[in-house]
Amino acid sequence: MSRRRFSRTGAVALAAALTLSACGGLDDQAGRDGDSRVIKVGFVTPQTGPLAAFGEADDFVIDQMREHFRTHPVRIGAEDYSVEIIVKDAASDSKRAGEVAGELINSDQVDLIMSGGTPDVVNPVADQCEANGVPCITTSDPWQPYFFGRGGKPDKPFRWTYHFFWGLEDVEAVYLDMWNAVSAGKKAGALWPNDPDGRAWGDQKTGFPTVIAAQGYSTVDPGFYPNGTQDFTAQIARFKADGADILLGVPIPPDFTTFWTQAKQQGYQPKLATIGKALLFPSSVQALGDLGDNLATEVWWHPSYPYKSSLTGQSAADLAAAYEKTTGRQWIQPIGFTHALFEVMVTALTRAGSVDGTKVVDVLKSLKTNTIVGALDWTAGPVPNVAKTPLVGGQWRKSAGPHPYELVIVSNSKATDIPTGGRVEALR
Repeated sequence: MSRRRFSRTGAVALAAALTLSACGGLDDQAGRDGDSRVIKVGFVTPQTGPLAAFGEADDFVIDQMREHFRTHPVRIGAEDYSVEIIVKDAASDSKRAGEVAGELINSDQVDLIMSGGTPDVVNPVADQCEANGVPCITTSDPWQPYFFGRGGKPDKPFRWTYHFFWGLEDVEAVYLDMWNAVSAGKKAGALWPNDPDGRAWGDQKTGFPTVIAAQGYSTVDPGFYPNGTQDFTAQIARFKADGADILLGVPIPPDFTTFWTQAKQQGYQPKLATIGKALLFPSSVQALGDLGDNLATEVWWHPSYPYKSSLTGQSAADLAAAYEKTTGRQWIQPIGFTHALFEVMVTALTRAGSVDGTKVVDVLKSLKTNTIVGALDWTAGPVPNVAKTPLVGGQWRKSAGPHPYELVIVSNSKATDIPTGGRVEALR
Protein backbone atom coordinates (compact mmCIF):
# COMPACT_ATOMS: atom_id res chain seq x y z
CA MET A 1 0.00 0.00 0.00
CA SER A 2 1.39 3.36 -1.00
CA ARG A 3 1.09 6.47 1.12
CA ARG A 4 1.25 10.11 0.17
CA ARG A 5 4.62 11.72 0.88
CA PHE A 6 5.20 15.23 2.16
CA SER A 7 5.21 17.84 -0.63
CA ARG A 8 8.51 19.12 -2.06
CA THR A 9 9.49 21.78 -4.52
CA GLY A 10 9.63 20.67 -8.14
CA ALA A 11 13.41 20.59 -8.19
CA VAL A 12 13.64 18.42 -5.09
CA ALA A 13 10.95 16.09 -6.39
CA LEU A 14 12.84 15.64 -9.65
CA ALA A 15 16.10 14.97 -7.83
CA ALA A 16 14.38 12.46 -5.57
CA ALA A 17 12.82 10.68 -8.53
CA LEU A 18 16.19 10.35 -10.27
CA THR A 19 17.78 9.07 -7.09
CA LEU A 20 15.05 6.50 -6.56
CA SER A 21 15.29 5.36 -10.15
CA ALA A 22 19.02 4.80 -9.79
CA CYS A 23 18.44 2.84 -6.59
CA GLY A 24 15.81 0.54 -8.05
CA GLY A 25 12.60 2.35 -7.14
CA LEU A 26 10.51 2.91 -4.05
CA ASP A 27 10.02 -0.73 -3.20
CA ASP A 28 13.75 -1.02 -2.44
CA GLN A 29 13.66 1.87 0.02
CA ALA A 30 13.00 0.91 3.63
CA GLY A 31 10.26 2.98 5.18
CA ARG A 32 9.03 4.61 2.00
CA ASP A 33 6.18 2.44 0.72
CA GLY A 34 4.75 -1.02 1.02
CA ASP A 35 3.12 -2.56 4.06
CA SER A 36 5.73 -1.21 6.52
CA ARG A 37 4.48 2.30 7.19
CA VAL A 38 7.41 4.36 8.47
CA ILE A 39 7.80 8.01 9.35
CA LYS A 40 11.37 9.08 8.59
CA VAL A 41 12.54 11.79 10.97
CA GLY A 42 15.78 13.70 10.57
CA PHE A 43 17.50 15.02 13.69
CA VAL A 44 20.34 17.55 13.46
CA THR A 45 22.41 17.99 16.62
CA PRO A 46 25.81 19.45 17.61
CA GLN A 47 27.41 16.23 18.81
CA THR A 48 30.98 17.48 18.39
CA GLY A 49 32.72 20.86 18.58
CA PRO A 50 32.38 23.71 21.08
CA LEU A 51 28.56 23.40 21.23
CA ALA A 52 28.64 19.65 21.89
CA ALA A 53 27.24 20.12 25.40
CA PHE A 54 23.93 21.12 23.80
CA GLY A 55 23.78 17.74 22.05
CA GLU A 56 25.05 15.67 24.98
CA ALA A 57 21.61 14.38 25.96
CA ASP A 58 20.36 13.70 22.44
CA ASP A 59 21.61 10.11 22.19
CA PHE A 60 19.85 9.25 25.44
CA VAL A 61 16.54 10.81 24.39
CA ILE A 62 16.67 9.36 20.88
CA ASP A 63 17.41 5.87 22.22
CA GLN A 64 14.50 6.27 24.62
CA MET A 65 12.21 7.39 21.80
CA ARG A 66 13.28 4.54 19.53
CA GLU A 67 12.39 2.10 22.28
CA HIS A 68 9.09 3.88 22.93
CA PHE A 69 8.07 3.81 19.27
CA ARG A 70 8.85 0.08 19.01
CA THR A 71 5.94 -0.62 21.32
CA HIS A 72 3.92 2.55 20.71
CA PRO A 73 3.65 3.19 16.96
CA VAL A 74 2.23 6.54 15.93
CA ARG A 75 -1.47 6.27 15.11
CA ILE A 76 -2.26 8.42 12.08
CA GLY A 77 -5.83 8.18 10.90
CA ALA A 78 -6.68 4.48 10.91
CA GLU A 79 -3.08 3.25 10.50
CA ASP A 80 -0.07 2.69 12.74
CA TYR A 81 3.33 4.02 11.70
CA SER A 82 6.73 3.11 13.05
CA VAL A 83 9.35 5.86 13.39
CA GLU A 84 12.85 5.85 11.91
CA ILE A 85 15.16 8.52 13.36
CA ILE A 86 18.20 9.55 11.30
CA VAL A 87 20.75 11.57 13.27
CA LYS A 88 23.26 13.97 11.71
CA ASP A 89 26.07 15.77 13.54
CA ALA A 90 26.22 19.51 12.80
CA ALA A 91 29.73 19.62 14.34
CA SER A 92 28.83 22.98 15.97
CA ASP A 93 29.14 24.63 12.55
CA SER A 94 26.39 26.58 10.79
CA LYS A 95 27.51 25.62 7.30
CA ARG A 96 27.69 21.97 8.27
CA ALA A 97 24.23 22.17 9.88
CA GLY A 98 22.73 23.38 6.61
CA GLU A 99 24.60 20.74 4.63
CA VAL A 100 23.41 17.80 6.73
CA ALA A 101 19.85 19.14 6.69
CA GLY A 102 20.14 19.12 2.89
CA GLU A 103 21.36 15.51 3.01
CA LEU A 104 18.38 14.53 5.12
CA ILE A 105 16.01 16.16 2.64
CA ASN A 106 17.56 15.12 -0.66
CA SER A 107 19.34 11.84 0.09
CA ASP A 108 17.52 10.38 3.08
CA GLN A 109 14.14 11.73 1.95
CA VAL A 110 12.95 12.35 5.49
CA ASP A 111 9.38 13.37 6.20
CA LEU A 112 10.21 15.87 8.92
CA ILE A 113 13.30 17.41 10.53
CA MET A 114 13.92 18.41 14.14
CA SER A 115 16.84 20.25 15.67
CA GLY A 116 18.12 22.12 18.72
CA GLY A 117 21.34 23.62 20.02
CA THR A 118 21.62 27.43 19.62
CA PRO A 119 20.97 29.60 16.52
CA ASP A 120 24.22 28.36 14.95
CA VAL A 121 22.60 24.98 14.34
CA VAL A 122 18.86 25.65 14.41
CA ASN A 123 18.67 28.54 11.95
CA PRO A 124 20.44 26.95 8.96
CA VAL A 125 18.48 23.74 9.47
CA ALA A 126 15.19 25.64 9.52
CA ASP A 127 16.23 27.64 6.44
CA GLN A 128 16.87 24.45 4.48
CA CYS A 129 13.48 23.07 5.44
CA GLU A 130 11.69 26.31 4.56
CA ALA A 131 13.37 26.41 1.15
CA ASN A 132 12.54 22.79 0.37
CA GLY A 133 9.02 22.56 1.78
CA VAL A 134 9.80 20.11 4.59
CA PRO A 135 8.10 20.37 8.02
CA CYS A 136 10.59 21.39 10.71
CA ILE A 137 10.28 21.60 14.50
CA THR A 138 13.09 23.23 16.48
CA THR A 139 14.01 24.42 19.98
CA SER A 140 16.92 25.60 22.18
CA ASP A 141 17.28 28.95 20.41
CA PRO A 142 15.75 32.20 21.77
CA TRP A 143 12.88 33.13 19.50
CA GLN A 144 14.31 36.50 18.38
CA PRO A 145 17.49 35.11 16.74
CA TYR A 146 15.38 32.23 15.39
CA PHE A 147 12.65 34.39 13.84
CA PHE A 148 14.24 37.75 13.07
CA GLY A 149 17.67 36.24 12.52
CA ARG A 150 16.19 34.25 9.62
CA GLY A 151 14.48 37.30 8.13
CA GLY A 152 11.06 36.56 9.57
CA LYS A 153 8.33 39.22 9.53
CA PRO A 154 5.18 39.06 11.68
CA ASP A 155 2.99 39.82 8.67
CA LYS A 156 4.78 37.22 6.50
CA PRO A 157 5.25 34.08 8.63
CA PHE A 158 7.24 31.05 7.64
CA ARG A 159 5.26 28.20 6.12
CA TRP A 160 7.22 25.07 7.03
CA THR A 161 9.23 25.86 10.17
CA TYR A 162 7.97 25.97 13.78
CA HIS A 163 9.80 26.64 17.00
CA PHE A 164 9.36 26.61 20.79
CA PHE A 165 11.57 28.33 23.35
CA TRP A 166 11.76 31.45 25.50
CA GLY A 167 12.80 34.91 24.34
CA LEU A 168 15.24 37.64 25.28
CA GLU A 169 12.47 39.43 27.18
CA ASP A 170 12.23 36.42 29.49
CA VAL A 171 15.94 36.08 30.23
CA GLU A 172 16.15 39.85 30.71
CA ALA A 173 13.35 39.71 33.29
CA VAL A 174 14.93 36.74 35.07
CA TYR A 175 18.37 38.34 35.24
CA LEU A 176 16.97 41.67 36.41
CA ASP A 177 15.04 39.86 39.13
CA MET A 178 18.26 38.26 40.37
CA TRP A 179 20.21 41.54 40.15
CA ASN A 180 17.54 43.38 42.14
CA ALA A 181 17.73 40.73 44.86
CA VAL A 182 21.29 41.67 45.79
CA SER A 183 23.12 44.97 46.25
CA ALA A 184 25.35 44.59 43.22
CA GLY A 185 25.55 48.09 41.82
CA LYS A 186 24.08 49.25 38.54
CA LYS A 187 26.79 48.41 36.02
CA ALA A 188 26.89 45.12 34.12
CA GLY A 189 30.02 44.05 32.30
CA ALA A 190 28.90 42.66 28.92
CA LEU A 191 30.60 39.56 27.56
CA TRP A 192 29.19 39.36 24.02
CA PRO A 193 30.57 36.81 21.55
CA ASN A 194 30.39 37.65 17.87
CA ASP A 195 27.83 34.96 17.08
CA PRO A 196 24.02 34.97 16.63
CA ASP A 197 23.35 34.78 20.37
CA GLY A 198 25.87 37.45 21.29
CA ARG A 199 24.67 39.84 18.61
CA ALA A 200 21.03 39.37 19.65
CA TRP A 201 21.67 39.75 23.39
CA GLY A 202 23.97 42.74 22.87
CA ASP A 203 21.86 44.58 20.27
CA GLN A 204 21.63 48.21 21.34
CA LYS A 205 17.98 48.52 20.29
CA THR A 206 16.40 45.10 20.87
CA GLY A 207 18.80 43.39 23.29
CA PHE A 208 19.81 43.80 26.93
CA PRO A 209 21.17 47.39 26.88
CA THR A 210 17.85 49.14 26.27
CA VAL A 211 15.80 46.91 28.57
CA ILE A 212 18.10 47.11 31.58
CA ALA A 213 18.55 50.86 31.09
CA ALA A 214 14.84 51.27 31.87
CA GLN A 215 15.58 49.66 35.26
CA GLY A 216 18.50 51.99 35.99
CA TYR A 217 21.28 49.63 34.85
CA SER A 218 23.95 50.29 32.25
CA THR A 219 26.33 48.01 30.38
CA VAL A 220 30.09 48.21 30.25
CA ASP A 221 30.57 46.90 26.72
CA PRO A 222 34.11 46.31 25.39
CA GLY A 223 32.67 45.06 22.08
CA PHE A 224 32.11 41.70 20.43
CA TYR A 225 34.87 39.11 20.62
CA PRO A 226 35.35 36.00 18.44
CA ASN A 227 34.46 32.56 19.77
CA GLY A 228 37.60 30.72 20.78
CA THR A 229 39.29 33.79 22.28
CA GLN A 230 42.19 32.76 24.50
CA ASP A 231 43.01 36.09 26.17
CA PHE A 232 40.31 38.19 27.85
CA THR A 233 42.71 40.65 29.48
CA ALA A 234 41.22 43.64 27.63
CA GLN A 235 37.67 42.84 28.71
CA ILE A 236 38.70 42.19 32.30
CA ALA A 237 40.64 45.45 32.52
CA ARG A 238 37.64 47.38 31.20
CA PHE A 239 35.25 45.76 33.69
CA LYS A 240 37.59 46.52 36.58
CA ALA A 241 38.20 50.11 35.52
CA ASP A 242 34.49 50.88 35.08
CA GLY A 243 33.35 49.12 38.27
CA ALA A 244 31.16 46.45 36.66
CA ASP A 245 29.88 44.67 39.78
CA ILE A 246 27.61 42.49 37.66
CA LEU A 247 28.85 40.19 34.91
CA LEU A 248 26.47 39.53 32.02
CA GLY A 249 27.06 37.42 28.93
CA VAL A 250 26.28 34.50 26.67
CA PRO A 251 29.64 32.86 25.86
CA ILE A 252 30.15 29.30 24.68
CA PRO A 253 31.23 26.97 27.52
CA PRO A 254 34.99 26.75 26.84
CA ASP A 255 35.28 30.53 26.47
CA PHE A 256 33.66 31.21 29.82
CA THR A 257 36.04 28.78 31.52
CA THR A 258 38.93 30.74 30.01
CA PHE A 259 37.43 34.11 30.94
CA TRP A 260 36.49 33.27 34.53
CA THR A 261 39.84 31.66 35.29
CA GLN A 262 41.67 34.72 33.96
CA ALA A 263 39.28 37.08 35.80
CA LYS A 264 40.19 35.45 39.10
CA GLN A 265 43.90 35.58 38.29
CA GLN A 266 43.63 39.28 37.40
CA GLY A 267 41.56 40.29 40.41
CA TYR A 268 38.15 40.86 38.82
CA GLN A 269 35.41 39.75 41.26
CA PRO A 270 31.85 40.88 40.43
CA LYS A 271 29.17 40.55 43.08
CA LEU A 272 26.93 38.56 40.73
CA ALA A 273 27.58 36.73 37.46
CA THR A 274 24.56 35.90 35.26
CA ILE A 275 25.80 33.91 32.30
CA GLY A 276 23.70 32.36 29.57
CA LYS A 277 24.67 29.33 27.48
CA ALA A 278 27.99 28.48 29.15
CA LEU A 279 26.60 27.90 32.65
CA LEU A 280 23.74 25.69 31.57
CA PHE A 281 25.87 22.60 32.03
CA PRO A 282 27.32 21.03 35.19
CA SER A 283 30.48 20.05 33.32
CA SER A 284 31.25 23.74 32.69
CA VAL A 285 30.84 24.59 36.37
CA GLN A 286 32.81 21.58 37.55
CA ALA A 287 35.67 22.58 35.24
CA LEU A 288 36.04 25.73 37.35
CA GLY A 289 36.56 23.87 40.63
CA ASP A 290 35.86 26.11 43.62
CA LEU A 291 35.38 29.09 41.29
CA GLY A 292 31.95 27.82 40.23
CA ASP A 293 30.06 28.41 43.48
CA ASN A 294 27.00 30.71 43.15
CA LEU A 295 27.44 31.45 39.46
CA ALA A 296 23.99 32.24 38.06
CA THR A 297 22.21 31.36 34.84
CA GLU A 298 18.78 31.01 33.28
CA VAL A 299 16.99 27.71 33.87
CA TRP A 300 15.02 26.32 30.91
CA TRP A 301 14.24 22.98 32.51
CA HIS A 302 14.84 21.30 35.87
CA PRO A 303 13.83 18.05 37.62
CA SER A 304 11.55 20.09 39.89
CA TYR A 305 9.45 21.37 36.97
CA PRO A 306 5.80 20.36 37.54
CA TYR A 307 5.25 18.98 34.02
CA LYS A 308 5.12 15.50 32.50
CA SER A 309 5.58 13.87 29.12
CA SER A 310 2.55 13.40 26.90
CA LEU A 311 4.31 10.38 25.35
CA THR A 312 5.77 8.40 28.24
CA GLY A 313 3.96 9.89 31.24
CA GLN A 314 7.32 10.58 32.90
CA SER A 315 7.59 13.58 35.19
CA ALA A 316 10.54 15.95 34.83
CA ALA A 317 12.10 14.25 37.87
CA ASP A 318 11.55 10.80 36.32
CA LEU A 319 13.22 11.81 33.05
CA ALA A 320 16.22 13.37 34.79
CA ALA A 321 16.64 10.30 37.00
CA ALA A 322 16.45 7.99 33.98
CA TYR A 323 19.17 10.01 32.26
CA GLU A 324 21.47 9.79 35.27
CA LYS A 325 20.87 6.06 35.72
CA THR A 326 21.44 5.29 32.03
CA THR A 327 24.43 7.55 31.37
CA GLY A 328 26.06 7.87 34.78
CA ARG A 329 26.18 11.63 34.23
CA GLN A 330 24.38 14.51 35.94
CA TRP A 331 21.15 15.65 34.31
CA ILE A 332 21.33 18.61 31.93
CA GLN A 333 18.72 21.10 30.79
CA PRO A 334 18.42 20.14 27.09
CA ILE A 335 17.06 16.68 28.06
CA GLY A 336 13.55 18.06 28.48
CA PHE A 337 13.58 20.07 25.27
CA THR A 338 14.88 17.24 23.10
CA HIS A 339 12.17 15.01 24.57
CA ALA A 340 9.53 17.69 23.93
CA LEU A 341 10.45 17.81 20.23
CA PHE A 342 9.13 14.27 19.89
CA GLU A 343 6.01 15.15 21.86
CA VAL A 344 5.24 18.00 19.46
CA MET A 345 5.98 15.84 16.42
CA VAL A 346 3.63 13.04 17.48
CA THR A 347 0.87 15.45 18.50
CA ALA A 348 1.06 17.27 15.17
CA LEU A 349 0.96 14.06 13.14
CA THR A 350 -1.91 12.50 15.06
CA ARG A 351 -4.00 15.67 15.02
CA ALA A 352 -3.36 16.10 11.29
CA GLY A 353 -4.63 12.57 10.77
CA SER A 354 -2.32 12.38 7.80
CA VAL A 355 1.32 12.22 6.78
CA ASP A 356 0.80 14.98 4.23
CA GLY A 357 3.23 17.78 5.06
CA THR A 358 0.84 20.59 4.29
CA LYS A 359 -1.68 19.17 6.74
CA VAL A 360 0.98 18.73 9.41
CA VAL A 361 2.19 22.33 9.23
CA ASP A 362 -1.41 23.54 9.18
CA VAL A 363 -1.79 21.84 12.56
CA LEU A 364 1.50 23.22 13.87
CA LYS A 365 0.63 26.85 13.20
CA SER A 366 -2.29 26.68 15.65
CA LEU A 367 -1.15 23.86 17.92
CA LYS A 368 -1.78 23.91 21.66
CA THR A 369 -0.35 21.05 23.68
CA ASN A 370 1.18 20.13 27.04
CA THR A 371 4.73 18.79 27.22
CA ILE A 372 7.45 18.00 29.72
CA VAL A 373 8.78 21.58 29.28
CA GLY A 374 5.36 23.15 29.87
CA ALA A 375 2.28 24.19 27.90
CA LEU A 376 2.94 25.24 24.30
CA ASP A 377 0.61 27.50 22.33
CA TRP A 378 1.46 28.54 18.78
CA THR A 379 -1.58 30.84 18.64
CA ALA A 380 -0.28 33.07 21.45
CA GLY A 381 2.79 34.45 19.69
CA PRO A 382 4.78 36.58 20.27
CA VAL A 383 5.19 36.08 16.51
CA PRO A 384 3.89 33.43 14.12
CA ASN A 385 5.79 30.11 14.06
CA VAL A 386 6.81 30.48 17.74
CA ALA A 387 5.48 29.09 21.03
CA LYS A 388 6.92 30.32 24.31
CA THR A 389 8.24 28.20 27.20
CA PRO A 390 8.63 29.21 30.87
CA LEU A 391 11.94 30.44 32.25
CA VAL A 392 13.34 30.82 35.77
CA GLY A 393 16.73 31.70 37.27
CA GLY A 394 19.19 29.56 39.20
CA GLN A 395 22.58 29.47 40.88
CA TRP A 396 25.09 26.64 40.98
CA ARG A 397 25.91 25.66 44.55
CA LYS A 398 28.36 23.21 46.03
CA SER A 399 26.65 20.02 47.08
CA ALA A 400 27.27 17.28 49.60
CA GLY A 401 25.21 14.94 47.42
CA PRO A 402 26.24 12.79 44.45
CA HIS A 403 27.24 15.80 42.30
CA PRO A 404 29.85 18.47 43.08
CA TYR A 405 27.36 21.23 42.19
CA GLU A 406 23.57 21.38 42.02
CA LEU A 407 21.56 23.98 40.13
CA VAL A 408 19.20 25.67 42.61
CA ILE A 409 16.22 27.67 41.34
CA VAL A 410 16.30 31.09 43.05
CA SER A 411 14.02 33.23 40.85
CA ASN A 412 10.55 32.29 39.59
CA SER A 413 8.83 35.63 39.09
CA LYS A 414 8.19 34.74 35.43
CA ALA A 415 6.79 31.28 36.21
CA THR A 416 5.39 31.04 39.71
CA ASP A 417 4.15 27.45 39.26
CA ILE A 418 7.79 26.33 39.23
CA PRO A 419 9.09 25.99 42.82
CA THR A 420 12.25 27.70 44.06
CA GLY A 421 14.88 25.91 46.11
CA GLY A 422 16.63 28.91 47.65
CA ARG A 423 17.30 32.62 47.43
CA VAL A 424 19.73 34.66 45.34
CA GLU A 425 23.15 34.98 46.98
CA ALA A 426 25.96 37.37 46.03
CA LEU A 427 29.36 36.04 45.02
CA ARG A 428 30.94 38.20 47.73
